[in-house]
Parts: sequence; C-alpha cells; structure tokens
Amino acid sequence: MISFREALAAVRAHAPMLPVETVAAAQALGRVLAEDVVAPEDLPGFDNAAMDGFALGPAHLAFPPDTPIPVSRRQFAGDGHGVMDGGACQIMTGARLPLGAVAVVPIERVQLDGAWDAPGGLRIRLAETVAPDANIRRAGQDVQAGQAVLVAGTRLAPKHLLLLAALGIGVVVVRAVPKAAVLCTGSELLAEHEAPRDGHIRNANGPYLCAALAAMGAEVVLYRAVPDALEAYTDAVRAAEAAGAHVIVSTGAVSMGVHDFVPAALQSMRAETVFHKLAMRPGKPTLFALLPSGALLFGLPGNPMSSACGLRFFVQTALRAMQGRPPERPRHAVLMQALDKKPDWTLLQRAALADDDGVLRVQLLPDQESFRIQPFVQADVWALLPPDAAHLPTGSVLAVYPIDGAD
Repeated sequence: MISFREALAAVRAHAPMLPVETVAAAQALGRVLAEDVVAPEDLPGFDNAAMDGFALGPAHLAFPPDTPIPVSRRQFAGDGHGVMDGGACQIMTGARLPLGAVAVVPIERVQLDGAWDAPGGLRIRLAETVAPDANIRRAGQDVQAGQAVLVAGTRLAPKHLLLLAALGIGVVVVRAVPKAAVLCTGSELLAEHEAPRDGHIRNANGPYLCAALAAMGAEVVLYRAVPDALEAYTDAVRAAEAAGAHVIVSTGAVSMGVHDFVPAALQSMRAETVFHKLAMRPGKPTLFALLPSGALLFGLPGNPMSSACGLRFFVQTALRAMQGRPPERPRHAVLMQALDKKPDWTLLQRAALADDDGVLRVQLLPDQESFRIQPFVQADVWALLPPDAAHLPTGSVLAVYPIDGAD
C-alpha cells in the first residue's frame, strides 16, 4: 500500500495536459485558461466622473467656500472630449472628464443658485474646500494596458467574464474540456427509477458521479452499468475509449471478492497499474491505471462513500492537472472533539463547519461507515486526519476540503 499523499502525487504526475482551443469569452464559463490574459487597454479607458456633480478647474479649488461659481456647460455619459472654459461643468457619473478639470464636487455638496434657463444662468456655491482629484476615476486606475489580469490555470467564473467584457476581450485560449466515462459494475444494480427487487440495489453511485464530474468541469461522454463479467467490463472500457474519454471512472470489483475482476481485466488490456490499495479510509482498494490509449482509469470501490471520496480527491486531482490548474489548497479548521485513530493511515471524515467569531471549527459527524449516505448529505467538508497521529486532541488543526470538489 502507498500513502494518500503518494497517490495524489502519482495521479498528478501521470495526468496528461489537454490541448488548447480558442473560444468566445461569452461561452467560456467554467473553462480553464491555457494562457495568461493581458489587458489590451486601460480600464477605465478615460478619466471620468465618479459622482453626479460639477467638474471644477484649478482656479475653482482656490475659491473660499460660498463663492459663487458660474456653470457654463454640461457633460453627459457618452459625450466626447470637452474643455473647461472658465466656469464649472455640470457632469454625470461616468461622463468623460473635460480637459482642464481637476476635481468633481458632488451635487449634494453645493448650493445651487439660479437655473439654466433663468437670467444669469446657473451658479454653484461650494459647501467646503474641494481637494484635487476628488471624485475622479483616472484612466487605468483599475487595470493598466499590458497588465496580466488573469493567469493560466484559472477556471472562469461569472466574475471573470465581467472583466473580460469590460476590457473588450472577445475570445480566450482555454484547455479542452476533459471527457469522462462512468462505469458502475454489479449485476445487482438497478436504475435509480426502478422498483426494488430481492437482492438488488439501486445504482446511486452513477448519477452522483456524473453530476459531480460535470460540476468539476468534465463532460460525461458515456455512462453505463456493467454486469459482473470481465468481458462486459473490457467492452465497456473500450466503448469509453471510443467515445474519447480522457478519464474513465469505474465503481466496484476492485477488492478481494470472487467478482472483483477489474485488475485482471486491466491486465488483459495491457494497462499499467500505477497503484492499487492505499493506506486510507474510506477507499483502501482504490486503483489507478494507465490505458494504452492514454486514458486514465480510476477503479473506485463500490461503497458510496469510498466512491465519492476517490472521485473527490484522485479524479479531481487528475482533472485539475490535465487543465493546467494548480494543486488544490485546503482550508484549515480547529477540531471540536478529541479522537483516537489507527496510526499510519489517512482518514477522510465527513464533517460540519462552524464559524465561531471568526475561528473556523470542524465537527466530525457520527456514522462514518462507507455505506452511509445521510452523513454525506449533512456534511460541509471532508476533514483529513493525518497518518502521523494516533491521537488528535481537541483544538488540533485539520485540513478541510469542500465536500464535492466543485468550485
């Protein structure tokens, strides 16, 4: 057996980088950047007003408060270049700053005298001294042309699309979407909608794995339940390869039972088994192999939590590496109860988080057996209990990971 950490490193080392493609930025949600994005222009693109109010020239700033200042022009959002002509300029939020303006005073900080259509026109009196650059957004104050604004390996979220649109970036270079196949072994499996039959169970792993893979950014190209037969399994693996799967996730048939045929099937297909069996729970029998086609195959145990844990950590690690993403960094939380554990084993426990006045605390949930689904539904995170500790006192700091691995 190898350790949990060694297994993660092995997966990352063997995950091939996916090719790149260019896509429209508006359709790039969830895609992973293959190269840095460099701003082609300043943002804002020009000096503009941060408030509805009046643009002032340098002479106006020297006037004592309550001095009347004539208003000679207006500047609206969308107007082109304007020039200060001695008087103040009424200006709207986002409007381009007239040449010669050095500050903007908000409309609520002035007293208005007269009106545009009244004899003598409109005048303002300042309520207080105005500082240079007040309420002005300078060109490039947010982003400067030539600045790297997004780095390769970023998975694009809605906030990134906002920035791309603001900079006028219409296309981005991204990694190809990883394609995945899900194969659930077991002659006892029923579809989730089927009525129960004696000795059979519903295939709960399949729908979960497909949904979780999609949330991780993969496209599921094949989903199949496979009876307990070596030939049926090899046929399913070949079908997954033919569908273009980069990653094949199978459940069941990797332990020591009569029908645990996955290792023999992989040997018959001349696959290279990188590891099989880990010093971790849940998921001790987890298998990772390289197929001659280049696809990665993860043989996960059939118990729901063993399967979910294997997907969460090993498959997700592969997907991140294939898209050029950095290794995941956990959060850390303070353990709320003391516990003893088997030394030299990594335990991944379903747990709930609590924020105690800014201190993140983690409570391990009861009923951690790998067949139990309800605690998984109640959990916020996987808490990692490290192999080098046989006793963890209250107050120990643990690494914690979001429960399903989706960003």
